[in-house]
Amino acid sequence: MTTKTDEYIASAGLVETRDPESGSSIYRSAGFDGAPSMDDLDVKIGEALRTSRERRDLTRPDLAPMLGLTPQVYGRYERGEAKLSVTRLVHLAEILDFSPLDVISTAAPHVMGRTIEEADIRCRLIAVMEKLPLEKAKLLLDVAETFLATQPARSSDK
Repeated sequence: MTTKTDEYIASAGLVETRDPESGSSIYRSAGFDGAPSMDDLDVKIGEALRTSRERRDLTRPDLAPMLGLTPQVYGRYERGEAKLSVTRLVHLAEILDFSPLDVISTAAPHVMGRTIEEADIRCRLIAVMEKLPLEKAKLLLDVAETFLATQPARSSDK
């Protein structure tokens, strides 16, 4: 690796781990309790999908045809046995009416903040903003942009 790459890894607080598919060395965020494995992320994503489906009172056989899948293939996503593409996540979000960010933040809250509390506050704030009428969302955006304009720039902020 280059010195620039090493410097970036150190400044971003990345930790070395192994890609379970290729066995190659990869770098990940440390997370709150260590870097979660890719398999753990898949399982948590699947659990979030199941919760979203059940919230809509749909069974796998109800949902799968809307995705162009069989219930067995869709079930692999919910069990964390199959990798979910971003495209499929967006498709599921359209059908089940959830924010893809909800699934991501559920599986990997550490991408939302440096502490559990920070991640929770940011996720709650996003959830509230998504429910605001457009005019109130515009007002809140103005306030937030004003706050940001008065803060010193820090590249390490999330």
